[in-house]
Amino acid sequence: MTSEKELIVYAYLPGETESVPAGVLKMTEDGSDVLGSSLVYGQRYLNRANAIEVDPVSLGFKAGQQVRNVELFPRGGLVEFGGIRDAAPDQWGRRVIENRRKAAPNTLSESDYLCSAGNNRVGALDIRKGFHEEQNRFIPQLQRLEYLLQAADAIDNGQAVPHGLEEIFAAGSTMGGMRPKASLIDDDGKQWLAKFSSTRDHHFNVPAIEYATMKLAALCGLDVPQLRLLTIAQNRTVLLVERFDRVGRNDQTTRKHFVTALTLLGLHESQTSSASYGDLALALARYGKAGTVDAQRAELFGRMVFNIFVTNNDDHLRNHGVLWDDSGWKLSPLYDVVPHPEIGTERTLVLSVGEQGRLATITNAISKYAQFGLDRNTAQQIIDRVWRVVREWKSRFEEFGVSGADIELVAGAFRHIDALK
Repeated sequence: MTSEKELIVYAYLPGETESVPAGVLKMTEDGSDVLGSSLVYGQRYLNRANAIEVDPVSLGFKAGQQVRNVELFPRGGLVEFGGIRDAAPDQWGRRVIENRRKAAPNTLSESDYLCSAGNNRVGALDIRKGFHEEQNRFIPQLQRLEYLLQAADAIDNGQAVPHGLEEIFAAGSTMGGMRPKASLIDDDGKQWLAKFSSTRDHHFNVPAIEYATMKLAALCGLDVPQLRLLTIAQNRTVLLVERFDRVGRNDQTTRKHFVTALTLLGLHESQTSSASYGDLALALARYGKAGTVDAQRAELFGRMVFNIFVTNNDDHLRNHGVLWDDSGWKLSPLYDVVPHPEIGTERTLVLSVGEQGRLATITNAISKYAQFGLDRNTAQQIIDRVWRVVREWKSRFEEFGVSGADIELVAGAFRHIDALK
């Protein structure tokens, strides 16, 4: 049965620790399907000098769009705003919410998922059922990591969360992706995302390999968040990634607004494979913060090249994102980079690379260097810089604590530059 829900969008503005109402979101739904949505910004919100746009494509106001006293609708035939969709829980977060609600998979309405994600969701938005509605701000301490892992294992296995471990509902319902994870705070008051191994993993140690690959990317000169790798009870490995959408410590923590590349390009999830790295580079040129665009596009080119060398073929548009920075958008630090071993010599990425489409070769990568604001010589220098590091990946992985067995299991992902021409 069709219904219309009216929700309140709150925003944590730059440098502020308390949220303010940003606008009223209306959603028309039929069960779990969204039929349409609209948003009206609050006039008091728009009058704030540090107001942030919910998303740059359909809800942007920094680029001169007329948004006062206007009911705004998603562009490009979409039924949801990208900026709202990015504030919603993704696959893992939905599983956490369903476990708490004792609901079957994918049976809740989108408005239910939106309002159940809690206060500590990704980015700087909060979606509530009404004005001044109380939100749970609880964030588990690092000392509770082992208990969070136990609770995540239960959810991962389709079991009820045991009594006493319910903090996973606050820590895990805000996060996206498929794999088990939870948000927590350390002894210094900094917020981290804990990424767990899955009880269904039957190949390499995913947290350890992701840690080593991200550290390798940092050595290549790419922008990588702070990382920690811990081993806890039963020899389980946990990757901690510092939350780059949070600034400060404890009660003085502020938030950075985040949207995915899917939102920046104004696309639906089903359109990801039709997009390219060049498209994202052009979007950065349009929406990027003034004075940073050249560096951002060069960084993006380096990430594309790195993904080719390590066969990170989970490079879909949700695994690229941007953060709001005062007057424009900037690439977020790198995240969700895991090599995928393959046997075949011809490989592809999710996003198109160059003139030969999605083909993952260096020749294809350099074929459209101009879209990244580069000349051919600079593009080649970036490729050489990345290759000088990646070619030593085995010794680097050993330094980062990866076992010999896991190195052998993942070896099929790493490629030599001579095979990529």
